Formats: sequence, structure tokens, C-alpha cells
Amino acid sequence: MKRIGLLFLPLLLVIGLVGCQQKQAAPKPEMVSQPYQDTQFLMGTVVTLRVYDKGKQDALNTAFARIKQLANEITVNEKGSEVDEVNKQAGIKPVKVTPSMYKLISYAKYFSDNSDGSFDLAIGPITALWHIGFPDAKKPTQQEIDERLPLVNYKDVTLDAAKQTVYLKRKNMALDLGGIAKGFITDEVVKTLKKSGVTTAIVDLGGNLYVLGNSPKHKNAKWNVGIQDPKSSRGTALGTVPEVNKTIVTSGIYERYLKVNGKIYMHLMNPKTGYPFDNNLMGVSIITKKSVDGDALSTATFDKGLKDGMAYIEKKKDTEAVFITKDKKVYITSGLKNKFKLVSGSGYKMATLN
Repeated sequence: MKRIGLLFLPLLLVIGLVGCQQKQAAPKPEMVSQPYQDTQFLMGTVVTLRVYDKGKQDALNTAFARIKQLANEITVNEKGSEVDEVNKQAGIKPVKVTPSMYKLISYAKYFSDNSDGSFDLAIGPITALWHIGFPDAKKPTQQEIDERLPLVNYKDVTLDAAKQTVYLKRKNMALDLGGIAKGFITDEVVKTLKKSGVTTAIVDLGGNLYVLGNSPKHKNAKWNVGIQDPKSSRGTALGTVPEVNKTIVTSGIYERYLKVNGKIYMHLMNPKTGYPFDNNLMGVSIITKKSVDGDALSTATFDKGLKDGMAYIEKKKDTEAVFITKDKKVYITSGLKNKFKLVSGSGYKMATLN
């Protein structure tokens, strides 16, 4: 799923000194003034990696190799892929998949259960019908939707951990993991960088962002991450939030859409109606420790809407969210109250739920 880009600015984090007798800290890795950087077009999106540790330029090659390996293993929307085979065998037999694919599908099944179907990994029959973001995108008839909607049910996806198999119980069912795959790969890239000894980096897989370590611009500084204005060009922030070792994933109605008779239909599909989500939300940014979580939660919150989505995220540990409504109001979860700052002149206003 294509994600809205994010903006990075250095922000100084002041840390008080505690006590006069402390253990001598290990020497910190030396940073470079300009990061080692590489950008490649992979998985239908622009992938950019920046590494700030001196002497760790080769880590970029290792990380990109990992991306390509995973992309080949867990391609989600192409003929001949593992997901394609699982879908072909729907209602017939279980399909054994690679460990990476099984892990990804397990994440998708977990969030389908956890969100009570607001995120549904079995949304494939509906997304294929609309095909938003592709040249043949169209608004289907109500009859077409009614025929396929009963096939969307995450409870009919059976996983066997011992055999590493996936089985769709009903014929014509189909998985669609496009809304979670890039988050999964982002997390794997971060693991790869850490194994290479990297302590400070920025990973951006088409908007699935992860900031590793502190910003090298100042001592003990956090990254000041811009939250994208969903109605403006890429790189235009409406607000900022300081983060370290976190991922920020943003979904918005203007990322990928279909316009029919003046009405905009977003690419995120409601598994209960068979139509794109249609509420007052214009964008949602999820801030958490794992990008795969951010992917699934950004979709789930669009389904639940502002009030229920806010309540859902508030129950999640180490997870925050920024909700942007169509009337240009910004709502934030409690953990961001002393962190999120609205950009002056953005045209947006902070608001709270009554």
C-alpha cells in the first residue's frame, strides 16, 4: 500500500543529569555528517535508506538485498506468487508457504482477530473487484459486491503452525496482504541493519517510516518527524512529533483513489460493506514500535472512525495516533499531548472529543 511521505527535522531533547556516580558509558559510535544513502524503486514504490554510522556504508547493500529477498518471497498481488497459490487452492486444500510468508500471514490473521474484522486479510475478492490504483479500476455494481461480500471472512482462514500451511475454507476466497506487507518488510530491514552494527538510520519504504536511534544532529536528539498533510503534496507537514526507535505509518484518502461522477472512493475497503471507507476521516498516522502493526492499525482505525478508532488505539501499549478529519481538525491520542506540535499556518486546528 502506498503511504504518504514524511518529513524529518532535528529536534534537541534535553536530558537532565541524574546522580554523580554513574557507570562509565560505552563509547558511542562515530557518526558521519552526511548519511550513506541509497534509493531504489522496489515493490512498486520508492525505497530510501539512510545510514549515519561511520564505516557502515556496506549495510545499505545488505539491507537492500534483504528487501529484494523478502519481496520475492512474499509478493502479494502477482500471478505465480505464494499468495496467488493460496488463493487458487481456496476450498480445495492447504498450501505450504515459506517461513517469511507464514509469519506475515500470521500477523495479518492476528490483527483481523484483534480488530474484530476492521482489518480483514480475506478482503481480496472486494479489492480485486474495485482494483483501485490500477488502470482497470472501476466502481462495481451492487450485484457484483453482493456476490463477493460473503467470501470476506477472516475466520475462514486456517493456519497450521506445525505444517506452515494456509487454507482458505471456501472457494473463490482470496487473501490481500497489500495493506501489511511493506510494514513487515520495514521491520525486517531494521533487524538487518542492527545485525550489521548500525545504530542510527532512517528506513522509508514508500512512506512506511522507521527512525532508528537518535538524530545525529545534536547530542541525545530525537528525530522530529513531520505528519503529512493528506491534502497537500508529498513532504508538506501539518504537524511534528519527536520520536526515536519508532515507526510512523500514515494512511489517507488522497493516496490512491477512484473518482466517479465527482465522488472520491479511497483504496481502503470496508470488509463489512464492500465499499471504500466513508466517514469523516481524511488521514490517520500510527506511531508505534513495529511497522507491521502500524500498517494494520491504520486500516482498522479508518473502519472504526474517529471516536471508536481513538478508543481502540488508546488501549494499545506503546501506540499513538494522529487523526485528521475532513473539516481540517486534528485529534491526537493521550500519549502525544505534550509531544505533537501543529505547524503554524497549516490551516488545521487541534480538537478534542467531547
